[in-house]
Amino acid sequence: MDCMTAERIALFESEKISSAILKLAVPTVLSSLVTTFYSLADTFFVGMLNNSIQNAAVTLCAPALLAFNAVTNLFGVGGGSMMSRALGRKDYTTAVRSSAFSFFFSILAGIAFSLLSLVFNSQLLRLLGADSATMEATRAYLQWTVVYGAVPSILNVVMAYLVRAEGSAMHASIGTMTGCVLNIILDPVFVLPQFLDMGAEGAGLATFISNCVAVAYFIILIISKRGNTYVSINPRNISLKRHIVLGVCAVGIPASIQNLLNVTGMTLLNNFTSFYGADAVAAMGIAQRLNNVPFSIANGFTQGLMPLVSYNYASGNHRRMKQGIFFSARIVILGLALVALAYFLFSGFFISIFMNNEAVLEYGSRFLHGFALGVPFLGIDFLAVAVFQAVGKGLYSFLFAIMRKIILEIPALIILNSLFPLFGLAYAQFAAETVMAVLAVATLTHLLRKLSRGPKKDYTKA
Repeated sequence: MDCMTAERIALFESEKISSAILKLAVPTVLSSLVTTFYSLADTFFVGMLNNSIQNAAVTLCAPALLAFNAVTNLFGVGGGSMMSRALGRKDYTTAVRSSAFSFFFSILAGIAFSLLSLVFNSQLLRLLGADSATMEATRAYLQWTVVYGAVPSILNVVMAYLVRAEGSAMHASIGTMTGCVLNIILDPVFVLPQFLDMGAEGAGLATFISNCVAVAYFIILIISKRGNTYVSINPRNISLKRHIVLGVCAVGIPASIQNLLNVTGMTLLNNFTSFYGADAVAAMGIAQRLNNVPFSIANGFTQGLMPLVSYNYASGNHRRMKQGIFFSARIVILGLALVALAYFLFSGFFISIFMNNEAVLEYGSRFLHGFALGVPFLGIDFLAVAVFQAVGKGLYSFLFAIMRKIILEIPALIILNSLFPLFGLAYAQFAAETVMAVLAVATLTHLLRKLSRGPKKDYTKA
Protein backbone atom coordinates (compact mmCIF):
# COMPACT_ATOMS: atom_id res chain seq x y z
CA MET A 1 0.00 0.00 0.00
CA ASP A 2 1.58 3.26 -1.14
CA CYS A 3 -0.30 6.25 0.27
CA MET A 4 2.66 8.61 0.65
CA THR A 5 1.53 11.94 -0.79
CA ALA A 6 3.89 14.05 -2.88
CA GLU A 7 3.91 16.66 -0.11
CA ARG A 8 4.88 14.11 2.53
CA ILE A 9 7.58 12.58 0.33
CA ALA A 10 8.99 16.05 -0.34
CA LEU A 11 9.01 16.81 3.39
CA PHE A 12 11.22 13.79 4.05
CA GLU A 13 13.30 13.71 0.87
CA SER A 14 13.74 17.08 -0.84
CA GLU A 15 12.29 20.08 1.02
CA LYS A 16 14.83 22.59 2.34
CA ILE A 17 16.18 21.02 5.52
CA SER A 18 15.48 24.01 7.76
CA SER A 19 11.86 24.18 6.55
CA ALA A 20 11.34 20.41 6.91
CA ILE A 21 12.77 20.30 10.43
CA LEU A 22 10.72 23.27 11.60
CA LYS A 23 7.52 21.78 10.16
CA LEU A 24 8.16 18.59 12.10
CA ALA A 25 9.63 20.05 15.28
CA VAL A 26 7.79 23.31 16.05
CA PRO A 27 4.34 21.68 16.50
CA THR A 28 5.96 19.01 18.66
CA VAL A 29 7.69 21.62 20.83
CA LEU A 30 4.42 23.53 21.27
CA SER A 31 2.62 20.30 22.14
CA SER A 32 5.32 19.35 24.63
CA LEU A 33 5.16 22.77 26.30
CA VAL A 34 1.37 22.70 26.51
CA THR A 35 1.61 19.22 28.05
CA THR A 36 4.05 20.58 30.65
CA PHE A 37 1.67 23.40 31.58
CA TYR A 38 -1.30 21.05 31.58
CA SER A 39 0.48 18.71 34.00
CA LEU A 40 0.39 21.57 36.51
CA ALA A 41 -3.32 22.27 36.04
CA ASP A 42 -4.63 19.65 38.51
CA THR A 43 -2.16 20.78 41.16
CA PHE A 44 -2.93 24.46 40.56
CA PHE A 45 -6.73 24.27 40.71
CA VAL A 46 -6.88 21.72 43.54
CA GLY A 47 -4.40 23.97 45.37
CA MET A 48 -6.94 26.80 45.17
CA LEU A 49 -9.13 24.82 47.59
CA ASN A 50 -6.54 25.27 50.36
CA ASN A 51 -7.38 21.73 51.48
CA SER A 52 -4.34 19.63 52.34
CA ILE A 53 -6.23 16.34 51.91
CA GLN A 54 -7.35 17.18 48.37
CA ASN A 55 -3.85 18.40 47.49
CA ALA A 56 -2.32 15.22 48.91
CA ALA A 57 -4.58 13.07 46.71
CA VAL A 58 -3.18 14.58 43.53
CA THR A 59 0.42 14.44 44.79
CA LEU A 60 0.18 10.83 45.99
CA CYS A 61 -1.18 9.59 42.65
CA ALA A 62 1.63 11.20 40.63
CA PRO A 63 3.91 8.11 40.60
CA ALA A 64 1.08 5.94 39.24
CA LEU A 65 0.50 8.42 36.40
CA LEU A 66 4.23 8.67 35.67
CA ALA A 67 4.31 4.90 35.25
CA PHE A 68 2.17 5.33 32.11
CA ASN A 69 5.18 6.92 30.43
CA ALA A 70 6.98 3.58 30.43
CA VAL A 71 4.21 2.18 28.19
CA THR A 72 3.94 5.27 25.98
CA ASN A 73 7.70 5.20 25.39
CA LEU A 74 7.64 1.47 24.63
CA PHE A 75 4.91 1.61 21.97
CA GLY A 76 5.09 5.32 21.05
CA VAL A 77 8.83 5.86 20.65
CA GLY A 78 9.46 2.25 19.61
CA GLY A 79 6.52 2.03 17.22
CA GLY A 80 7.11 5.49 15.77
CA SER A 81 10.77 4.78 15.05
CA MET A 82 9.87 1.46 13.46
CA MET A 83 7.24 3.08 11.24
CA SER A 84 9.52 5.87 10.00
CA ARG A 85 12.35 3.46 9.19
CA ALA A 86 9.94 1.19 7.32
CA LEU A 87 8.59 4.14 5.31
CA GLY A 88 12.13 5.15 4.41
CA ARG A 89 12.68 1.66 2.96
CA LYS A 90 9.30 1.81 1.16
CA ASP A 91 8.25 -1.20 3.24
CA TYR A 92 4.68 -0.01 3.72
CA THR A 93 3.37 -3.33 5.01
CA THR A 94 5.79 -3.23 7.95
CA ALA A 95 4.83 0.38 8.68
CA VAL A 96 1.14 -0.51 8.86
CA ARG A 97 1.70 -3.62 10.95
CA SER A 98 4.05 -1.79 13.32
CA SER A 99 1.41 0.86 13.98
CA ALA A 100 -1.33 -1.73 14.54
CA PHE A 101 0.93 -3.69 16.90
CA SER A 102 1.73 -0.55 18.91
CA PHE A 103 -1.88 0.65 18.97
CA PHE A 104 -3.46 -2.56 20.21
CA PHE A 105 -0.72 -3.56 22.62
CA SER A 106 -0.83 -0.11 24.22
CA ILE A 107 -4.56 -0.75 24.78
CA LEU A 108 -3.76 -4.12 26.39
CA ALA A 109 -1.15 -2.46 28.62
CA GLY A 110 -3.70 0.18 29.65
CA ILE A 111 -6.28 -2.50 30.47
CA ALA A 112 -3.65 -4.30 32.55
CA PHE A 113 -2.98 -1.08 34.50
CA SER A 114 -6.72 -0.64 35.09
CA LEU A 115 -7.34 -4.20 36.22
CA LEU A 116 -4.35 -4.28 38.54
CA SER A 117 -5.29 -0.95 40.12
CA LEU A 118 -8.87 -2.18 40.56
CA VAL A 119 -8.04 -5.61 42.02
CA PHE A 120 -5.24 -4.32 44.24
CA ASN A 121 -6.78 -0.92 44.92
CA SER A 122 -6.22 -0.81 48.68
CA GLN A 123 -2.67 -2.14 48.41
CA LEU A 124 -1.82 0.37 45.68
CA LEU A 125 -3.21 3.26 47.72
CA ARG A 126 -1.10 2.28 50.72
CA LEU A 127 1.95 1.86 48.47
CA LEU A 128 1.40 5.39 47.15
CA GLY A 129 1.39 6.66 50.74
CA ALA A 130 -2.33 7.25 51.39
CA ASP A 131 -3.39 7.04 55.05
CA SER A 132 -6.76 7.09 56.79
CA ALA A 133 -7.09 10.85 56.25
CA THR A 134 -6.21 10.92 52.55
CA MET A 135 -7.48 7.46 51.51
CA GLU A 136 -10.89 8.39 50.10
CA ALA A 137 -9.77 11.50 48.20
CA THR A 138 -6.81 9.60 46.73
CA ARG A 139 -9.05 6.66 45.81
CA ALA A 140 -11.48 8.99 44.01
CA TYR A 141 -8.71 10.68 41.99
CA LEU A 142 -7.08 7.32 41.20
CA GLN A 143 -10.42 5.90 40.08
CA TRP A 144 -10.77 8.39 37.19
CA THR A 145 -7.09 8.72 36.22
CA VAL A 146 -5.99 5.07 36.42
CA VAL A 147 -8.86 2.60 36.90
CA TYR A 148 -10.97 4.29 34.18
CA GLY A 149 -8.32 6.48 32.62
CA ALA A 150 -5.28 4.28 31.93
CA VAL A 151 -6.29 3.31 28.38
CA PRO A 152 -7.15 6.82 27.05
CA SER A 153 -4.17 8.37 28.85
CA ILE A 154 -1.72 5.92 27.26
CA LEU A 155 -3.43 5.78 23.87
CA ASN A 156 -3.49 9.56 23.53
CA VAL A 157 0.32 9.78 23.67
CA VAL A 158 1.04 6.63 21.65
CA MET A 159 -1.23 7.72 18.79
CA ALA A 160 0.48 11.12 18.69
CA TYR A 161 3.84 9.37 18.21
CA LEU A 162 2.46 7.12 15.45
CA VAL A 163 0.79 9.99 13.56
CA ARG A 164 3.99 12.06 13.86
CA ALA A 165 6.06 9.14 12.53
CA GLU A 166 4.59 9.49 9.04
CA GLY A 167 5.19 13.25 8.97
CA SER A 168 1.86 14.57 10.30
CA ALA A 169 3.42 16.54 13.15
CA MET A 170 0.71 19.21 13.11
CA HIS A 171 -2.13 16.70 13.49
CA ALA A 172 -0.22 14.94 16.28
CA SER A 173 0.18 18.23 18.14
CA ILE A 174 -3.43 19.31 17.60
CA GLY A 175 -4.66 16.05 19.08
CA THR A 176 -2.43 16.29 22.13
CA MET A 177 -3.07 19.99 22.71
CA THR A 178 -6.83 19.54 22.33
CA GLY A 179 -6.80 17.24 25.34
CA CYS A 180 -4.48 19.50 27.32
CA VAL A 181 -6.46 22.69 26.71
CA LEU A 182 -9.76 20.93 27.47
CA ASN A 183 -8.33 19.64 30.75
CA ILE A 184 -7.31 23.17 31.78
CA ILE A 185 -10.84 24.43 30.94
CA LEU A 186 -12.64 21.59 32.74
CA ASP A 187 -10.51 21.58 35.90
CA PRO A 188 -12.01 24.70 37.54
CA VAL A 189 -15.53 23.60 36.53
CA PHE A 190 -15.22 20.23 38.23
CA VAL A 191 -12.89 21.18 41.10
CA LEU A 192 -13.89 24.57 42.52
CA PRO A 193 -16.72 25.05 45.06
CA GLN A 194 -18.44 27.78 43.03
CA PHE A 195 -19.06 25.18 40.30
CA LEU A 196 -19.39 21.37 40.78
CA ASP A 197 -17.18 21.28 43.91
CA MET A 198 -15.79 17.77 43.31
CA GLY A 199 -12.28 18.55 44.56
CA ALA A 200 -9.52 16.10 43.58
CA GLU A 201 -12.09 13.69 42.14
CA GLY A 202 -13.18 16.45 39.76
CA ALA A 203 -9.60 16.96 38.62
CA GLY A 204 -9.36 13.24 37.86
CA LEU A 205 -12.65 13.33 35.94
CA ALA A 206 -11.45 16.33 33.91
CA THR A 207 -8.26 14.46 33.01
CA PHE A 208 -10.25 11.36 31.99
CA ILE A 209 -12.64 13.30 29.74
CA SER A 210 -9.81 15.28 28.14
CA ASN A 211 -7.82 12.16 27.27
CA CYS A 212 -10.93 10.51 25.81
CA VAL A 213 -11.55 13.54 23.59
CA ALA A 214 -7.92 13.50 22.40
CA VAL A 215 -8.15 9.79 21.54
CA ALA A 216 -11.43 10.42 19.70
CA TYR A 217 -9.71 13.12 17.66
CA PHE A 218 -6.96 10.70 16.58
CA ILE A 219 -9.40 7.90 15.75
CA ILE A 220 -11.57 10.24 13.66
CA LEU A 221 -8.41 11.55 11.96
CA ILE A 222 -7.23 8.05 11.05
CA ILE A 223 -10.66 6.98 9.79
CA SER A 224 -10.99 10.14 7.71
CA LYS A 225 -7.52 9.56 6.21
CA ARG A 226 -8.18 5.90 5.46
CA GLY A 227 -6.22 5.02 2.35
CA ASN A 228 -3.89 7.96 2.97
CA THR A 229 -2.24 6.90 6.23
CA TYR A 230 -0.06 4.08 7.51
CA VAL A 231 -1.39 4.35 11.06
CA SER A 232 -3.71 1.38 11.41
CA ILE A 233 -6.39 0.70 14.03
CA ASN A 234 -7.57 -2.41 12.19
CA PRO A 235 -6.98 -5.56 14.29
CA ARG A 236 -6.44 -7.58 11.10
CA ASN A 237 -3.14 -5.73 10.65
CA ILE A 238 -1.69 -6.88 13.98
CA SER A 239 1.44 -8.93 13.44
CA LEU A 240 3.56 -10.79 15.98
CA LYS A 241 6.30 -11.56 13.49
CA ARG A 242 9.78 -11.43 14.97
CA HIS A 243 10.96 -8.40 12.99
CA ILE A 244 7.90 -6.37 14.05
CA VAL A 245 8.13 -7.20 17.76
CA LEU A 246 11.92 -6.83 17.93
CA GLY A 247 11.90 -3.67 15.85
CA VAL A 248 9.47 -1.94 18.21
CA CYS A 249 10.93 -3.31 21.44
CA ALA A 250 14.60 -2.73 20.51
CA VAL A 251 13.95 1.01 20.68
CA GLY A 252 10.91 1.09 22.96
CA ILE A 253 12.22 -0.89 25.94
CA PRO A 254 15.35 1.26 26.43
CA ALA A 255 13.14 4.37 26.12
CA SER A 256 10.88 2.97 28.85
CA ILE A 257 13.79 2.22 31.13
CA GLN A 258 15.16 5.71 30.52
CA ASN A 259 11.86 7.18 31.71
CA LEU A 260 11.83 5.01 34.85
CA LEU A 261 15.38 6.13 35.65
CA ASN A 262 14.32 9.78 35.28
CA VAL A 263 11.51 9.19 37.78
CA THR A 264 13.96 7.48 40.14
CA GLY A 265 16.39 10.41 39.95
CA MET A 266 13.60 12.93 40.61
CA THR A 267 12.37 10.91 43.60
CA LEU A 268 15.87 10.79 45.12
CA LEU A 269 16.31 14.53 44.61
CA ASN A 270 13.04 15.20 46.43
CA ASN A 271 13.95 12.83 49.24
CA PHE A 272 17.31 14.54 49.79
CA THR A 273 15.64 17.97 49.77
CA SER A 274 13.02 16.93 52.32
CA PHE A 275 15.67 16.80 55.04
CA TYR A 276 15.95 20.60 54.86
CA GLY A 277 12.32 21.47 55.56
CA ALA A 278 9.12 22.53 53.83
CA ASP A 279 10.47 25.77 52.35
CA ALA A 280 13.33 23.94 50.67
CA VAL A 281 10.96 21.30 49.29
CA ALA A 282 8.59 23.97 47.94
CA ALA A 283 11.49 25.86 46.34
CA MET A 284 12.95 22.71 44.77
CA GLY A 285 9.53 21.78 43.42
CA ILE A 286 9.16 25.19 41.77
CA ALA A 287 12.70 25.07 40.34
CA GLN A 288 11.99 21.60 38.94
CA ARG A 289 8.79 22.81 37.28
CA LEU A 290 10.71 25.64 35.65
CA ASN A 291 13.43 23.18 34.63
CA ASN A 292 10.75 21.14 32.86
CA VAL A 293 10.33 23.95 30.31
CA PRO A 294 13.77 23.51 28.67
CA PHE A 295 13.28 19.75 29.03
CA SER A 296 10.08 20.11 27.00
CA ILE A 297 11.79 22.23 24.37
CA ALA A 298 14.67 19.77 23.98
CA ASN A 299 12.40 16.72 24.02
CA GLY A 300 9.85 18.25 21.66
CA PHE A 301 12.40 19.40 19.09
CA THR A 302 14.36 16.14 19.05
CA GLN A 303 11.21 13.99 18.93
CA GLY A 304 10.06 16.09 15.97
CA LEU A 305 13.39 15.42 14.27
CA MET A 306 13.15 11.64 14.70
CA PRO A 307 10.86 10.80 11.73
CA LEU A 308 13.13 12.62 9.28
CA VAL A 309 16.26 10.92 10.65
CA SER A 310 14.58 7.48 10.63
CA TYR A 311 13.27 7.91 7.09
CA ASN A 312 16.53 9.12 5.57
CA TYR A 313 18.63 6.61 7.51
CA ALA A 314 16.54 3.73 6.15
CA SER A 315 16.40 5.16 2.62
CA GLY A 316 20.19 5.58 2.59
CA ASN A 317 20.19 9.38 2.28
CA HIS A 318 22.76 9.89 5.03
CA ARG A 319 23.73 13.35 3.79
CA ARG A 320 20.22 14.70 4.39
CA MET A 321 20.04 12.88 7.71
CA LYS A 322 23.26 14.58 8.87
CA GLN A 323 22.02 17.98 7.67
CA GLY A 324 18.92 17.55 9.79
CA ILE A 325 20.94 16.58 12.86
CA PHE A 326 23.41 19.47 12.56
CA PHE A 327 20.67 22.04 11.91
CA SER A 328 18.70 20.77 14.92
CA ALA A 329 21.79 20.88 17.11
CA ARG A 330 22.34 24.58 16.37
CA ILE A 331 18.70 25.49 17.03
CA VAL A 332 18.31 23.42 20.21
CA ILE A 333 21.58 24.54 21.82
CA LEU A 334 20.94 28.22 21.02
CA GLY A 335 17.35 28.05 22.28
CA LEU A 336 18.30 26.32 25.52
CA ALA A 337 21.20 28.72 26.09
CA LEU A 338 18.76 31.65 25.91
CA VAL A 339 16.41 29.95 28.39
CA ALA A 340 19.34 29.26 30.71
CA LEU A 341 20.49 32.88 30.55
CA ALA A 342 16.98 34.12 31.37
CA TYR A 343 16.73 31.73 34.33
CA PHE A 344 20.14 32.78 35.64
CA LEU A 345 19.53 36.53 35.35
CA PHE A 346 15.89 36.60 36.47
CA SER A 347 15.68 33.60 38.79
CA GLY A 348 13.90 35.54 41.55
CA PHE A 349 11.17 36.70 39.17
CA PHE A 350 10.50 33.20 37.87
CA ILE A 351 10.31 31.71 41.38
CA SER A 352 7.97 34.50 42.54
CA ILE A 353 5.44 33.57 39.85
CA PHE A 354 4.65 30.48 41.90
CA MET A 355 5.21 31.66 45.47
CA ASN A 356 6.16 34.98 47.03
CA ASN A 357 7.81 33.74 50.21
CA GLU A 358 11.19 35.16 51.22
CA ALA A 359 12.77 31.83 52.19
CA VAL A 360 11.35 30.05 49.13
CA LEU A 361 12.60 32.87 46.87
CA GLU A 362 16.10 32.57 48.31
CA TYR A 363 16.23 28.80 48.03
CA GLY A 364 14.52 28.70 44.66
CA SER A 365 16.77 31.33 43.06
CA ARG A 366 19.89 29.43 44.05
CA PHE A 367 18.42 26.12 42.89
CA LEU A 368 17.47 27.63 39.54
CA HIS A 369 21.01 28.94 39.05
CA GLY A 370 22.32 25.40 39.40
CA PHE A 371 19.76 23.91 37.04
CA ALA A 372 20.33 26.67 34.48
CA LEU A 373 24.03 25.83 34.10
CA GLY A 374 23.20 22.36 32.85
CA VAL A 375 20.40 23.36 30.48
CA PRO A 376 22.45 24.08 27.28
CA PHE A 377 24.28 20.75 27.60
CA LEU A 378 20.94 19.00 28.02
CA GLY A 379 20.12 19.60 24.36
CA ILE A 380 23.17 17.69 23.13
CA ASP A 381 22.25 14.67 25.26
CA PHE A 382 18.61 14.70 24.09
CA LEU A 383 19.65 15.05 20.45
CA ALA A 384 22.01 12.08 20.67
CA VAL A 385 19.39 9.85 22.29
CA ALA A 386 16.78 10.85 19.68
CA VAL A 387 19.18 9.93 16.85
CA PHE A 388 19.92 6.57 18.49
CA GLN A 389 16.19 5.86 18.78
CA ALA A 390 15.54 7.05 15.22
CA VAL A 391 18.04 4.66 13.65
CA GLY A 392 17.03 1.72 15.82
CA LYS A 393 20.08 1.78 18.11
CA GLY A 394 18.13 1.16 21.30
CA LEU A 395 21.18 -0.17 23.12
CA TYR A 396 22.95 3.17 22.68
CA SER A 397 20.05 5.10 24.24
CA PHE A 398 19.84 2.55 27.06
CA LEU A 399 23.55 2.91 27.85
CA PHE A 400 23.20 6.70 27.81
CA ALA A 401 20.30 6.48 30.27
CA ILE A 402 22.35 4.27 32.61
CA MET A 403 25.36 6.57 32.28
CA ARG A 404 23.34 9.74 32.83
CA LYS A 405 21.36 8.66 35.89
CA ILE A 406 23.05 5.70 37.58
CA ILE A 407 26.72 6.48 36.98
CA LEU A 408 26.70 10.29 36.94
CA GLU A 409 23.64 12.14 38.28
CA ILE A 410 22.69 10.02 41.31
CA PRO A 411 26.28 9.80 42.65
CA ALA A 412 26.61 13.55 41.96
CA LEU A 413 23.53 14.19 44.12
CA ILE A 414 25.13 12.29 47.01
CA ILE A 415 28.60 13.82 46.65
CA LEU A 416 27.50 17.43 46.05
CA ASN A 417 24.96 17.31 48.86
CA SER A 418 27.74 16.12 51.17
CA LEU A 419 30.17 18.83 50.04
CA PHE A 420 27.62 21.66 49.70
CA PRO A 421 24.55 20.73 51.79
CA LEU A 422 21.23 21.32 50.02
CA PHE A 423 22.44 23.76 47.36
CA GLY A 424 24.83 21.22 45.86
CA LEU A 425 21.79 19.14 44.82
CA ALA A 426 20.86 21.63 42.10
CA TYR A 427 24.27 21.25 40.43
CA ALA A 428 24.07 17.47 39.95
CA GLN A 429 22.33 17.95 36.59
CA PHE A 430 25.10 20.30 35.44
CA ALA A 431 27.81 17.81 36.51
CA ALA A 432 26.10 14.95 34.68
CA GLU A 433 25.15 16.83 31.52
CA THR A 434 28.61 18.27 30.85
CA VAL A 435 30.06 14.75 30.81
CA MET A 436 27.11 13.44 28.77
CA ALA A 437 27.55 16.23 26.22
CA VAL A 438 31.15 15.16 25.57
CA LEU A 439 30.09 11.51 25.29
CA ALA A 440 27.19 12.47 23.01
CA VAL A 441 29.40 14.36 20.57
CA ALA A 442 31.96 11.53 20.49
CA THR A 443 29.34 8.79 20.08
CA LEU A 444 27.35 10.66 17.46
CA THR A 445 30.49 11.35 15.45
CA HIS A 446 31.42 7.67 15.54
CA LEU A 447 27.87 6.56 14.70
CA LEU A 448 27.46 8.95 11.77
CA ARG A 449 30.75 7.79 10.27
CA LYS A 450 29.63 4.20 10.68
CA LEU A 451 26.20 4.85 9.20
CA SER A 452 27.77 6.48 6.16
CA ARG A 453 28.86 3.00 5.15
CA GLY A 454 25.19 1.92 5.17
CA PRO A 455 23.01 0.11 7.71
CA LYS A 456 24.11 -3.45 8.35
CA LYS A 457 21.18 -4.59 10.49
CA ASP A 458 17.72 -3.10 10.59
CA TYR A 459 14.74 -4.81 12.16
CA THR A 460 12.40 -3.12 9.71
CA LYS A 461 13.52 -5.87 7.34
CA ALA A 462 11.54 -9.06 7.49
